[in-house]
Amino acid sequence: MHCWKTINVKKQYGLDRLYIMSALIALGVFMSFYIVLNILYSDPLSDQNFLLFICAIVAVYPLHKLCHFLPLVGCRKCLKLIVRKQLKVLPKISLHISEPVSKIRFILTLAAPFLLINTTIVCLSLLMPVYSHYFAMLLAYHSGLCLTDLIYMRNLAHSPKDALIEETDTGFEILVPEVVA
Repeated sequence: MHCWKTINVKKQYGLDRLYIMSALIALGVFMSFYIVLNILYSDPLSDQNFLLFICAIVAVYPLHKLCHFLPLVGCRKCLKLIVRKQLKVLPKISLHISEPVSKIRFILTLAAPFLLINTTIVCLSLLMPVYSHYFAMLLAYHSGLCLTDLIYMRNLAHSPKDALIEETDTGFEILVPEVVA
């Protein structure tokens, strides 16, 4: 196997640019989703259960990381979960894969939180339109969190079909089998 390409989104785009892009995506998702929900439902909005909304906002990040873990359940031996404190208060959860993983499995790992959590939020907003403003904020926040996953997926989409993905200190390496002549 040899390295076809190394992807490091934080180095490629820079953290400031990623934060700005994430905030803009979150803002765009909020405005679009909130407007659509207001067009569909004319029910008055409720500000009850605000504490539950705060708990949901706090729970989105750990749930996001948990959803990354689901497609990798079969490779538990090659996973390493790291929890660090960021800014002395907030936990930062990292999931490291110590062995190469197939391209399809890695794309599923990246897409799982976006598909599962966003689908759940959209369904809940349709079931409980009185809280649509809360769900619009949750969807926007989670969509902003998913930005780096979506960028990695876009980069992986153009890689060879039989590639393996390995996580290193420099980013994700796309490994392809050597061609024997």
